[in-house]
Amino acid sequence: MKKLIKLTSAMMAGVMALSMTGCATKGNTPSSTEVSEQNSATVAAGEAGETYTVGICQLVQHDALDAATQGFKDALTQALGDRVVFDEQNAQGDSNTCSTIINGFVSNNVDLILANATPALQAAQAGTDTIPVLGTSVTEYGVALGIDGFTGTVGGNISGTSDLAPLDQQALMLQELFPDVENIGLLYCSAEANSQYQVDTVKAALEDLGYTCKYYAFSDSNDLSTIVTKAVSESDVIYIPTDNTAASNTEIINNICQPSNIPVITGEEGICKGCGVATLSIDYYDLGVGTGNMAVKILTGESDISDMPIEYAPQFTKKYNKELCDALGITVPSDYVAIEE
Repeated sequence: MKKLIKLTSAMMAGVMALSMTGCATKGNTPSSTEVSEQNSATVAAGEAGETYTVGICQLVQHDALDAATQGFKDALTQALGDRVVFDEQNAQGDSNTCSTIINGFVSNNVDLILANATPALQAAQAGTDTIPVLGTSVTEYGVALGIDGFTGTVGGNISGTSDLAPLDQQALMLQELFPDVENIGLLYCSAEANSQYQVDTVKAALEDLGYTCKYYAFSDSNDLSTIVTKAVSESDVIYIPTDNTAASNTEIINNICQPSNIPVITGEEGICKGCGVATLSIDYYDLGVGTGNMAVKILTGESDISDMPIEYAPQFTKKYNKELCDALGITVPSDYVAIEE
């Protein structure tokens, strides 16, 4: 139910109340202040019972995105209870399906859209300029939305949270674990703009540290195996950024890298759990909670989305995959935390 309907109903109720008091004796006629307070109370009561429909478009199912969606829903439910209804849909990794899902949300005039991952955000940007859109699990909003000179606030109807971990620190972590290797393979999906941004940044940082880096880009899961095999044959260590296609195909990557004794450093915990040895990562559930808290402020009118800057994860943790590290004979420093099974 929309605020305009609620407000109109409240105003009509106030008018009726005034009409009825006109029939009363003069001694019972309320003052203008009392009428104003009565109308305000009616409006407030209406808004207190307002319900919201939130559309959730998630690009694909994997640990990181699933956790962000769950955190988002939990935060909204905790704040609004059963006054919020979710229309949750998964695009199964297809950006065209993201567009179809977003168009459905627009047709249904939902109150807010969560776009989980970059292709979902891009579809939402193309689909509506009026419905509030919050992104999450998006690395760099300027890259994702084609904004030159991005300063931290998108403006218009879009804001959200970023899953960007310090890429220079990821490069330093690789150096900490593998100081004596030479060749680093940068494995990523060429269809994901933010993956390109990450490997470009990490490449520059690694080259400053003295490593030789080479790109290994796959277009989708169909050519992943071929590209990983090539990367393994030419690399001492492989780096994989926060990449949704890689996250959905960690078993394929691990089945090629582990038998060849090639360690993988990853941009996030979900990929590391499937095929990596270590990562500097954020907590995606917490990221989703932060996005949900932003949504509460937008829906209740506390904040204007056009003024809300992109928010970032507050902390990062060095984590390692104990099983893979043991299998490859890798010893990690004491400040690394084992990924829970």
